[in-house]
Amino acid sequence: MGIYVYMLRCADNSFYVGSATGDDLAPRIEQHNTGAFPGYTHNRRPVVLVWSQHFDRITDGIAAERQVKGWNRAKKEALIRSDWATISRLAHRRGATPSPSS
Repeated sequence: MGIYVYMLRCADNSFYVGSATGDDLAPRIEQHNTGAFPGYTHNRRPVVLVWSQHFDRITDGIAAERQVKGWNRAKKEALIRSDWATISRLAHRRGATPSPSS
């Protein structure tokens, strides 16, 4: 089976990151667009799938979903574009000071 982690662009131009088990993501996107369940996307329809990745191991997918949910908008937009250089650059923490050498 496995799990998809996906990102939707909502009608208000916000992003929604979610996951769905199985081998076909289309039914889950349709549920978002029909408003089948109350939640973030219900009042932000229609939604458009802008990125997804399938994971064989559900635990890997859940970890990836949590990671992407924590990203800022610029990093999510870079992921949509598969712009790995920007993702890497944005991954460096701002204002972080290097730890002293032992």
